[in-house]
Amino acid sequence: MRLYKRVRALLQGERNASAIDVGGGNRLDEFERGAGALTTARRFAVVLNGVEQIGDDAAMLGLVSSANIACGGHAGDPEVMFATLKLAQARGVRIGAHPGYADLAGFGRRVIAMPPEAVGRMVAAQVGALMGVAALAGARVDYVKPHGALGNLAADDRAVAAAIVSAVDALGLPLLAISGTMLEQVARGRGVAVYSEVFADRGYLASGRLVPRGQAGAMLSDSEEAAARLVGFLQSGLMPVVDGDPIPLAAQSVCVHGDSPGAVAMARALRDRLTAAGVIIAPFLVG
Repeated sequence: MRLYKRVRALLQGERNASAIDVGGGNRLDEFERGAGALTTARRFAVVLNGVEQIGDDAAMLGLVSSANIACGGHAGDPEVMFATLKLAQARGVRIGAHPGYADLAGFGRRVIAMPPEAVGRMVAAQVGALMGVAALAGARVDYVKPHGALGNLAADDRAVAAAIVSAVDALGLPLLAISGTMLEQVARGRGVAVYSEVFADRGYLASGRLVPRGQAGAMLSDSEEAAARLVGFLQSGLMPVVDGDPIPLAAQSVCVHGDSPGAVAMARALRDRLTAAGVIIAPFLVG
């Protein structure tokens, strides 16, 4: 089996929706970053995003190296942000802002119609809020990852992607985006640092997009199945899809949703399996 050189894998968790990130470049057929083929020394990290009492945050933060923290839109408030920031900092976990639509009832998984410029202001306001609370907690926000429906819309909508990139660029932070998407393309075109992500617990379409929630194959609940698929992806660079042949993807981050049933067991199984395969658990951001 062919291995990619220099894979950086990030097990990413979200405090409301844990995530795992893995990768070694970008989508191989679109956004080549010269990652090359992987050796057995790979990096893996887990990201945790923040929603109060949705998942076991303490347990997840013990498994991850980066955490996406909700900043008041789809979830989170100043007290939740502060507590999560302190916990992440105490465990040496890198911190990402996780802005989303102001949709508490739908957990940010529904699109709220607004002009692209308003999307940019919303993102800036939410990330700024987390940065302010982080300053009080003695912590630092290291990157931005759009949540849920916002991230999915930015995957295909150039105007929305551009608004998010402008907001993140103005704040001087790097961006974490779904692998092989418009958001990646716009960020790279503007010279904004962007890192790519694949999902360990979500099904993929041949288009490279995630299977919509509610449809068959959208979620992977079997941790062994998810772990085997992820290791196979690292070995081949090809992601299995529900409607065709495996597709080439690459990423610096792998996401597993923390609000799913069995999220901690899923993250632990993924971490154990990747460690056994020679993956070093580490943040996708260095320095």
